Amino acid sequence: MRWGATIAIAALTALALAANAQTPPPSRVAPGDFDFYVFTLSWSPGLCDTGGAASSPEQCAIGSGQGFVVHGLWPDNRYADDPVDCGPTSASSEALRMAASVYPSEGLARYEYAKHGTCTGYAPESYFQAAKHLREQIVTPNALRTPRAALRLSPEEIESAFMASNVNLHADNMAVTCSGGELIDLRFCISKNLKAYAVCPPKVFERSCRALQLTIAPLR
Repeated sequence: MRWGATIAIAALTALALAANAQTPPPSRVAPGDFDFYVFTLSWSPGLCDTGGAASSPEQCAIGSGQGFVVHGLWPDNRYADDPVDCGPTSASSEALRMAASVYPSEGLARYEYAKHGTCTGYAPESYFQAAKHLREQIVTPNALRTPRAALRLSPEEIESAFMASNVNLHADNMAVTCSGGELIDLRFCISKNLKAYAVCPPKVFERSCRALQLTIAPLR
């Protein structure tokens, strides 16, 4: 079992993110009613190979060179239902300029703020700032940055590569998902104050990849 008792959760939640970010976090903790975040990085080639091209043509275009990109910053609860679609969704041009440096398309940024960002209680600018801050914190292992040929790795090997590249990251803080035998995304559980990893509850691991090995498709 990948999750422990309350004492273990408290101990691991205190393990801080490394100080890699140049973008500061928002000046206040999100006021929304939720327990922690799931921060999701999509592996673009895998997403595009398994049906994502229709909804993300820019991300999936040949020559785009997209690898791990921010898919979402989702406010989640350990036991209660996760909040979605919580309120007004308009985003200013200033907010969308910030989002352009984080998300692979404006359409995805708008969708993610409407569905998830509104539930944080943050204005769009602060929500996208939080996503950018976390993206700068998570270091992609060198071998997974720009692969030009397909790789075959187990979910555990992918986790180990990220743990080796990110101080304080543990297997209990992340989940690997796949579809059709390909890597789709990585999901990191993050404390509500954006300062530490959190132990993921069992429901985050329900979508974990069960394959012994999976394909990491090369960049397009």
